[in-house]
This record gives sequence, C-alpha cells and structure tokens, in this order.
Amino acid sequence: MTKEQVKQRILEVKIVPVVRASSPEQALGAADAVRAGGIPIVEVTMTVPGAIEVIAGLSRLMGSDVLIGAGTVLDAATAQKCLDAGAQFLVSPGFDAETVALARRLNVLIMPGSLTPTEVITAWKAGADFVKIFPCGNVGGPAYIKSLKAALPQIPMIPTGGVNLETAAAFLRAGASALGIGGELISKAALDSGNFAAITESARQYTAIVNQRV
Repeated sequence: MTKEQVKQRILEVKIVPVVRASSPEQALGAADAVRAGGIPIVEVTMTVPGAIEVIAGLSRLMGSDVLIGAGTVLDAATAQKCLDAGAQFLVSPGFDAETVALARRLNVLIMPGSLTPTEVITAWKAGADFVKIFPCGNVGGPAYIKSLKAALPQIPMIPTGGVNLETAAAFLRAGASALGIGGELISKAALDSGNFAAITESARQYTAIVNQRV
C-alpha cells in the first residue's frame, strides 16, 4: 500500500485504534476485535511487550485487510525496525526530526505528536502527513482543535487523548481529520478479562458515530 493509499484509508475510516496492552496475546486479540467491529486500522505502541514482533505477526495475519501502524515511536532506529517488521505508518507522541526525515525518505506516512501552535507548525513544515494533537483532552478537547484549525486550516490534525463516545462527534465537527482512540476503545479491563467482544462492540459504536458524520 502506498503512502497516499494509507492516508486515504485513515481519512475514510477516521479512527486509529491505539493498542496499549500488557502482552503480545492481548495486542493481537485487540487488533482482531477492532477489525471485527469495523475498524480496519490498528496502531501498536512500542509500550507493548514485544511490540515489533507483534507488528510482524499482525502483518502476516492481517496485513492484507488491516492497516498496521507503529505508535510511540521515539527515534529513527526504532522506526526502521517497525517498518522492517511490516508497519505501514508511524506515530509518535512528540516530534523527532530524524524520525520524520526517515519517513519522508522512505515515503512512509508519519504522524508526529504536537500540542502548541508552534509545535504543530514545526511538525508540518518538517513533512508530517498528519499532526497528532496530544494530549488533547487535557487542554480543551474539541474546543482546542477548533481553535487550532481556525488558525491552521491547512494542517490535518488527529486528536488523541480525551476522545470518547461523548466527545468523538464534537472532535470531528471541530475539524479533526481522524480520531486517535486508546483506552476508551480498547479498555484495560476488557483486555485483562479477555472480553474482546466488548472491544468489538465499542468499535461498532465509534464506527456508527463516524458514519453519522459522513
């Protein structure tokens, strides 16, 4: 899948599930659960034990119909390992110039994290495809996205942190290109209890909200 195809998939689905799990088995189960709920995208964070192996496994098992990304990527060396394992996009909580440069050189989609207007502009000028606004819920949520978009309408933003069933539609109305959703979609309680059906149902609920906005 080309970078442009990856970008279009994210724009169409509008949800990037963020998998933070305590074991590879939980991460694989979460990915399968969100896919069953209608979300063919998953971001595996580097905080998952054996995250790179999880990405490789997902790529083998689901790579034909699920867009697999690597999250919490903090440096270019880790980014390269993720890409070698089969990751199709990169996400970071902050901005690292070398990682963005690597993604640009390899023509891979990247979403560096930013919070302030200066950080957003810096990430965009460096070559970000989307700018992840994190932690968005702590600084105003949808209202903050609306303010950023008023000044920077040309920059596609994906809020992460503070996105839940009550705020998702408001984030989209405020101008978010897509939504990064972690624990509110893939809850720790569901993971720990093995209740993947609850994650699938949650994915369906978020998908329904997004589809109402189309």
